[in-house]
Amino acid sequence: MPARDEAEPEAPAPPPRGPEQRRSVGNLERRGRAWACSLVTYALDGEGWRGLFEFDPESPEAGEDLVRTAPIFMEASEAEIHGKARSMGRPLLLALLDSALHVREQERASSPFLQRWFRKVLAEHSLTSGEGSDDEPPAGADLDELRSLYTSYRMDQVAHFIALVHPDDFHRAVDDILDGQKIDFAARDRLQLAMMVVEFVEARLPLPPFEQWILDFLANRSIYEQYAHDLHREGLLP
Repeated sequence: MPARDEAEPEAPAPPPRGPEQRRSVGNLERRGRAWACSLVTYALDGEGWRGLFEFDPESPEAGEDLVRTAPIFMEASEAEIHGKARSMGRPLLLALLDSALHVREQERASSPFLQRWFRKVLAEHSLTSGEGSDDEPPAGADLDELRSLYTSYRMDQVAHFIALVHPDDFHRAVDDILDGQKIDFAARDRLQLAMMVVEFVEARLPLPPFEQWILDFLANRSIYEQYAHDLHREGLLP
């Protein structure tokens, strides 16, 4: 049957969106930095209200801007969104901030600037190590893989630090971190509370930024791999 010479119907336009309203939710601390948290609400014509959280750094770094979650509330009224937002505790807000920052990091990792910088680093590394060429980086060098390894490296440093602390001292520190709250491992929010402890410790460790870590990792990959092997497979603390 011959194809119809008809234009495909256009997707319907999104409903008109009303002005945004902001309400302060308070301040959060993540890795030693303060973030102002706000609830942002707006109406969609004929489709009720939407709500999301916005996080604004108190002391932004160069080129840094606020981050937002995707719309996470869909209610018939703005009051319903406010009610649900009030029931969300600090651990969950921190998790939402982490998620929003992760999305931004993923977008940044795919930016042309970082990709060009990464190719330049790989080209320089291949020249000094004798591997590959300017057009062919060394095997196993992939930006997504390195970002995953960097995340694992940071968590290894937290685990290593905790393992060096006497259990009684660490339990007291956890109580202080959680402002006296006890982690009940039968409770629904145990993961969120554990995340708070991990983030508190990680923020206070002198860990290198991703770009600096890449340079050191590419120059000393075998040392990093041996460290991870000893820590995870052998249970050794270097």
